Amino acid sequence: MRTLIKGGRVITAVDDYIADVLIDGETIVAIAHDIQVEADKTIDATGQYVLPGGIDPHVHLRMPFAGTETIDDFTSGTAAATRGGTTTVIDFPLQPRGHGLKETLDKWHGLLANDEPMIDVGFHMIVTDLSDNKLKEVAALVDQGVTSFKLFMAYKNSLMADDETIFEAMCAAGENGMLTMMHAENGGIIDVLVRRALAEGKTGPKYHETTRPAKAEAEAVHSALAMADIAEAPVYIVHLSAEESLQHVANARQAGQQAYAETCPQYLFFDNSVYDLPDFEAAKYVFTPPARAKHHQDSLWRGIAADDLAVVSTDHCPFCFADQKRMGIDNFSKIPNGGPGIESRLQLVHDGGVRTGRITLNRMVDILSTTPAKLFGLFPRKGTIAVGSDADIVIFDPQRKETLTVATQVSKVDYCAYEGREVSGSPTVVLSRGEVVCENGIVVGKAGRGRFIKRAQHLGMLPGTPVTNSIRIS
Repeated sequence: MRTLIKGGRVITAVDDYIADVLIDGETIVAIAHDIQVEADKTIDATGQYVLPGGIDPHVHLRMPFAGTETIDDFTSGTAAATRGGTTTVIDFPLQPRGHGLKETLDKWHGLLANDEPMIDVGFHMIVTDLSDNKLKEVAALVDQGVTSFKLFMAYKNSLMADDETIFEAMCAAGENGMLTMMHAENGGIIDVLVRRALAEGKTGPKYHETTRPAKAEAEAVHSALAMADIAEAPVYIVHLSAEESLQHVANARQAGQQAYAETCPQYLFFDNSVYDLPDFEAAKYVFTPPARAKHHQDSLWRGIAADDLAVVSTDHCPFCFADQKRMGIDNFSKIPNGGPGIESRLQLVHDGGVRTGRITLNRMVDILSTTPAKLFGLFPRKGTIAVGSDADIVIFDPQRKETLTVATQVSKVDYCAYEGREVSGSPTVVLSRGEVVCENGIVVGKAGRGRFIKRAQHLGMLPGTPVTNSIRIS
């Protein structure tokens, strides 16, 4: 099937021009001015942006946590992603202690097949245990296209890995061309602060923030960077929220270390005033790390503009307010940590970043699509608009206004963290490998059409996006 996108403003990480885009099957085959061919479907993109589909490298679908499981599965979660202009997600198989890496990966492949995703899905591997020669399984992960680890420095007795495990994982990752992702918070400090708060009768959700201070994150970020430097391995800090942490990353990068970091919309648009909401409403904003004091937001935006923050992901980890969040109504430490965000990332970053002049359109594409593709072994198949790339494309109307609300969201979670916020700019058509999966906010893709996508080994930042003004029509 041939699809022709006419007259749109093509935006990549480095390009900005008016052109037609011709898709044949699943692939972009031509980009040029005024392509005249017979097509099965023509999309008029006049006055709109033509963007590469978003890549969200940090989502948690069907993740077990705190005695429950995130409410979105691979069906609802990937459908929600399409509505927000995301066409590839990377999820996290979670290794239970005592179980093997291959065993864990096989289990998640079964979940993925059973849920029938709508868009392409990759996997990272959450590592909790490398005892009993489990390191020998690492090469097999790479062969199966799982080329990144994630380790936790918090959540003792569940997810937290000790320094020995972290360092061994980093060494193995470096030797096998993998990227290590770090949840960097000092879990020991946090556990002491949580115990003290509860002993003092401080049980409400506001104390989630006070017991996870920014300096506990910054200390762990510094430690993770040091271990990665000793291991001579690249490292990627997930959901960075604090300016002190960002400074450590910036210093490491300036010194030549392969150090990368992401932040998330919740840290760009929420501050710690959300924990003053009445009753139990603040539980909706119990994600980890917590929202910080407002001054951190300006630092994060500057970090994005300066490339010290390489990616904006979502850390989509949704738990319903009505029942799951209320597991901690008498004890904030039992509130499942996480929040929704998979379908609003592009709109928020455009409205709060591009329209305000904080970042350019090219930079928006870079942090939402191109750099994730490069860091996680998907480029140039994904992450750009170029001849030969997958036809993962978003037609985006920068003038289209939308109010974010639970009433129209696709995710199964029962609240919208950004309820009532009006944004300017919204996807009108979303294509995944050449097939329309969402149109005017209505998901039209078929469950099960998504594929598991094997990722290449981490090679560091690759050269710039290929030139895309050639034409090849077959």
